[in-house]
Amino acid sequence: MKLHVRPLLKVALATALALAGQAAFAQAFDAARIYGAIPERDGGAVGLGVFTGQKYLGSRETRTMPVPVIDYQWSNGFFAGTGNGLGLNFSKQPNISYGLRITADFGRDEDLDANLNGMGDIKARPEFGGFLNYNLDRSFVLTSSLRYGAGNDRKDMQLDLGAVYSTMLAPQWRIGVGAAVTLVNADYTQTNFGVSAAQSARSGHAVYSPGAGLRDVRANLSLTYAINQRTAITTALSARALQGDAKDSPITRKANSLGGGVVGTYLF
Repeated sequence: MKLHVRPLLKVALATALALAGQAAFAQAFDAARIYGAIPERDGGAVGLGVFTGQKYLGSRETRTMPVPVIDYQWSNGFFAGTGNGLGLNFSKQPNISYGLRITADFGRDEDLDANLNGMGDIKARPEFGGFLNYNLDRSFVLTSSLRYGAGNDRKDMQLDLGAVYSTMLAPQWRIGVGAAVTLVNADYTQTNFGVSAAQSARSGHAVYSPGAGLRDVRANLSLTYAINQRTAITTALSARALQGDAKDSPITRKANSLGGGVVGTYLF
């Protein structure tokens, strides 16, 4: 069966933008990037990336790690993978996708960074939510995603809003740019950026009780090259700026950060 380079480039681009926007090497899950490997048929992509980014949101330290990629989409709308989670796209229209999904928050260990000593661990939790994407045209996509259930009390909520533009530079080259913001509830900011009295006594950080609001703004850039009709290599860069109470937290040592890496993708 003949495969086309254009779908491969879009899959690789979506994978790169997802991983470029990740925090502390947990999958971003900030959008459900629904791209079928072969239009109207089952299909997916596998790959391996190497990325550098902050150890945790607000960390001054960085680390580099390999990140596996595997995503699959069935023609009936079900999908599963490391980039999109587990869910169902209810839409049958090519220019819109919406549905429900389960993702994951991988938590945070206090021994990840010296600045977190005494803060305690944030447990890994499943997240439940929905998504809505709208293609304004073949190159420009608006994305949104709601996730709930992370944190030790299982009450953290995140609303992600983004936009992605991509275009072909040449028959085997595609460039993509993306921008996104994340809004969070007070439970999320307290879990990830707050300092309780008990945590203050153990860590030495001042007591801090942040509220709901804008967590951060992000911008991503990627360049994808199709080696053949199934294989592509993508380089990606991401810039992030913490905002509001997240930026002012005692555990935030660096509000603005850059990350990036390389990922190879195989379409099947």
